[in-house]
Amino acid sequence: MIRVGVIGYGYWGPNLVRNFMEAPGSTVVSVCDLRSERLVQLKARYPTIKTVTDCQTLFADPTIDAIVIATPVSSHFELARAALEAGKHVLVEKPLAATSAQSIQLIEKAACRKRVLMVDHTFVYTSAVRKIRELITDNALGDIYYYDAVRVNLGLFQHDVNVIWDLAIHDLSIMDYVLPTKATAVSATGISHIPGQPENVAYITLFFDNPQIAHVHVNWLTPVKVRHTLIGGSDKMILYDDLEPSEKVKIYDKGITVSQSPEAVYEMLVSYRSGDMWAPRLDATEALQTEALHFIDCINNNKQPETDGEAGLRLVRIVEAAEKSLRARGQLVEIN
Repeated sequence: MIRVGVIGYGYWGPNLVRNFMEAPGSTVVSVCDLRSERLVQLKARYPTIKTVTDCQTLFADPTIDAIVIATPVSSHFELARAALEAGKHVLVEKPLAATSAQSIQLIEKAACRKRVLMVDHTFVYTSAVRKIRELITDNALGDIYYYDAVRVNLGLFQHDVNVIWDLAIHDLSIMDYVLPTKATAVSATGISHIPGQPENVAYITLFFDNPQIAHVHVNWLTPVKVRHTLIGGSDKMILYDDLEPSEKVKIYDKGITVSQSPEAVYEMLVSYRSGDMWAPRLDATEALQTEALHFIDCINNNKQPETDGEAGLRLVRIVEAAEKSLRARGQLVEIN
């Protein structure tokens, strides 16, 4: 039985506590939050869980095997480092850390201590995204032409990070997981409509070494909530709508055919193909439950997580490059 301590019981913490309490093979023994009123709510629902306001209590507890961190981005590095130094396995909410240098330190610390370091890239553990990866891996789409994502809503405005760190990281994690190639350069633009606050609208374009492009649009200031992803291939195309209650993934047998014959030189070289659409059946298991079970399995069987520290580092490097481009008003920036 993996005994878990959770730091942070704000927006995402309650979901993490619930899933680790329900997951076979784990139990939450202690939760830390600076706001005592949140802990009162926790205690009312889970009387057996110990509540504290000092996270050092969790690090010093020899009965705790793993620490789950659900706090603001600025605190991820110090909390994760302290947990690893205390000999705990660590699951940290996205992003892994505020900088790539911090991310590298955490990866090295976890390797040195032989502890599991995993990042909460939740969408990677949804059945929809896992199906998309399966389709792309099986070459069902053919050559990938583009990846286009829109993630917009009204709020929640963050004060410590901009909309790229908050929203775009979800789409970047999906892209990193499903596409066989990695982006090599990025161009980003954005703006803040609240003086002194981080950007609330951003447009990110990613470039690859092959004929492929990706685009992510994120926005905290729209009247409707949209979660659309389009992936275009030479054979088939995918529409992924996370807000759909059932048919979240739709595969379209549509596209173009480019004629290579000499006889077609004076004719239209592009012809259009329009076939069927189908929606695969998806597992209804909650993504966080799948993620919790994966974390437990990695601890018990010394496995490398699918969203390990290296995956977290790749995304932090993309966001760092995007922010550098944003400050230079869209200048193309190479991704380290």
